[in-house]
Amino acid sequence: MTDNIAAKPPADGYLGDPAVRAAWDNRYADRQQLWSGRPNGALVAEVAALTPGRVLDVGCGEGADAVWLARGGWDVTAVEVSGVALERAAGHARDAGVTVHWVHATLTEAALPPASFDLVSAQYPALLRTPDAAAERALLAAVAPGGTLLLVHHAGMDTQPSHDSDFDPADYVWPSMVVDLLKDDWEIEVDEQRPRVAPDGGAGAHHTDDVVLRARRLR
Repeated sequence: MTDNIAAKPPADGYLGDPAVRAAWDNRYADRQQLWSGRPNGALVAEVAALTPGRVLDVGCGEGADAVWLARGGWDVTAVEVSGVALERAAGHARDAGVTVHWVHATLTEAALPPASFDLVSAQYPALLRTPDAAAERALLAAVAPGGTLLLVHHAGMDTQPSHDSDFDPADYVWPSMVVDLLKDDWEIEVDEQRPRVAPDGGAGAHHTDDVVLRARRLR
C-alpha cells in the first residue's frame, strides 16, 4: 500500500531536504528514547468520538500515536523525516502486532493522495514555513470531504524570541496560520487553548498548555 502513497523514493528512501533529515536524526540519536512512548493527550481526547477510518499521522516520531491509532482500528499512514525515529516506530508497531504504512519524507514531499484521509493528525509538528504556505496547504489537502484536521501545538511557542538553539518561531507553521487558510468549505469545531494532558517523561513534558485546532472539511 505504501507504493500507492508515496512517489518513487531515491536510493536511500527519503523524500525531502537532507539537512532536515540529518538534524532530526541527530536529535533522536542523542537519546535512546526521545518521547514518552504514550499517545498525546489531546489526540486521545479529540479522537474519542470519531469513527475509525484512514488517518495520516504527520511527524509521527517514535510512533506512539500511530500505534495507538492502529490499535483503535484506524488504517494509519505515518510520515516522518527522521530515519532513526522511523526505525524505532516500526519496532514498536511490530511489538504491538499492528500494521502502519510508514512514509520517510517531509509532509510537502510525501506525494500523498489528495483528499484521502478521514483524519489528519499533526501533534506538535515542526513544519517549516514557506512563502507559499506549502505545509499548511498540504495538511488541508490531505483531508477527505467530511474528514477532520486535528492540529495541536504548544501554547505560546509562536511568540517566543529566537535563541541560541537556532529555534526561531518565525520559521515554523502555527495553528493560527492554518486557521487563516480555512474557507467556507471548512467548519472549525475547536480552536482553543487548554491545559495539556501530558504523558510523563519525554521531551516537551515541561509545556503546560496546548493550542488545539479541530476542523471538519465540509466538501
